Amino acid sequence: MHREIDTLILTPDDMGRIDRDAAASGLSSYGLMERAGQAVAAAALRRFPGALRFAVLCGTGNNGGDGYVAARALQEAGAAIAVYAFGDPAALKGDAAEAYIRFNAAVLPLADYTPLAGDVVIDALFGAGLSRDLPDAVVRTIEAVRKNVLPVLAVDLPSGIDGRTGQVRGQAFEAVATVTFMCRKPGHVLLPGRTLAGEVEVFDIGIPGRVIARHAGHSRVNTPALWRVAFPTETGATHKYVRGHLAVFSGGATATGAARLSAMAGLRAGAGLVTLLSPSDALSTNAAQVTSVMLRPLDSEDDLAALLADERLKTFVLGPGFGDTEKARRYVRRLAESGRHLVLDADGITAFRDDPVSLFQLFAASNTRLVLTPHDGEFARLFPDLAADRSLSKIERAQKAAARSNAAIILKGADTVIAAPDGRALVNDNAPPWLATAGSGDVLAGIVGAHLTQGMPAFEAAASAVWRHGEAGRTAGEGLTAEDLVNALSGLSQI
Repeated sequence: MHREIDTLILTPDDMGRIDRDAAASGLSSYGLMERAGQAVAAAALRRFPGALRFAVLCGTGNNGGDGYVAARALQEAGAAIAVYAFGDPAALKGDAAEAYIRFNAAVLPLADYTPLAGDVVIDALFGAGLSRDLPDAVVRTIEAVRKNVLPVLAVDLPSGIDGRTGQVRGQAFEAVATVTFMCRKPGHVLLPGRTLAGEVEVFDIGIPGRVIARHAGHSRVNTPALWRVAFPTETGATHKYVRGHLAVFSGGATATGAARLSAMAGLRAGAGLVTLLSPSDALSTNAAQVTSVMLRPLDSEDDLAALLADERLKTFVLGPGFGDTEKARRYVRRLAESGRHLVLDADGITAFRDDPVSLFQLFAASNTRLVLTPHDGEFARLFPDLAADRSLSKIERAQKAAARSNAAIILKGADTVIAAPDGRALVNDNAPPWLATAGSGDVLAGIVGAHLTQGMPAFEAAASAVWRHGEAGRTAGEGLTAEDLVNALSGLSQI
């Protein structure tokens, strides 16, 4: 059963406001810390029953306080522990000071920690609130732990990971697992933080959902529960035109494969009909390769205008293998003026690199009809200022790009972000690494087109397509080709 809290992504600032609001509402802030530290201790005992010693590394803030609670709980459970502090623990304030006092055992300086065989490191140094490079003393400890190949259990987030962006601040622990509280943070789902955090356990420490909802933003982990309701419902009266007619523009005679992948993916993803729009010089090449996909010659704007006279044809994919950037701009303008939905990918995106504003203006005065599917390089061609701003997280870059372009943005990668102009953002986490293969993006564009042409709103069409794309990659398995990916697409009824 889906719970809203299970998909939420909270920034460290969000979480700080939630903690303060929870305390103001009468909850014991130290009680919350006690539950957090106990959860860390329980995870440590469960995951590392053979540990000879737990080396608990505590910082100067509340993350360190969680560490002192965990150390006390481990000691009470009979485990061997050693606690090391960065900074003077006597200078701790508030709940962290209370946790230190209740620990009431020896605490050594962090510089004194010498990794031993059989140690399990509990990293309670910085957590998700880090937004600066780590001090040299902490970097040296991380390097020593890595050199000795010791397992690390991180509290909230491995120290060295910026909780808002997922980026490494100089150096970072690589954790086997991370215990975080209430909700995931961007650093848990964005690379490289997602890899360095290991398996993430989200523990409910008892903050009421109403408090979280008051301060939560619009970021979530991409799951079917968030968009399944937008899928079209098929009945006995459903026919091919109800399921939508999708058109995909083909490149020239030597560059037809990408468009065929998009077209076949669109058909497998549920479009009722798919037509491949082919230049005349590529007709014979395409005709030799397609059967269930229809084929139509298209060489000019006049040909496109004639095609657009059919009101049933509402959705287009332009870009995979297209090549001719000047023609791409003319076609996009014609599609925008006709009110059609458009998935713009690859060469279609590159066509507007010298004047991205002209693209955005074409789709500005309407409901969201444009889906852009850039990888990082293509994103930089349309949004150079956002791509260059290292202070922004990938989520924030996608959100700003969506608002600027009035488009649903699929900012691709192993941590693909889907964003809507209204600020909603989803981070996808089901894509296997072997999905990074030639033609994979062409398949994704076709799936998005299929969802759009069946009547799904642009953001939901994009999000569901990214998720189905990831699931198809899992089903196809390692070593997949783009053709395998198309064949592995599941039916809508199986989602």
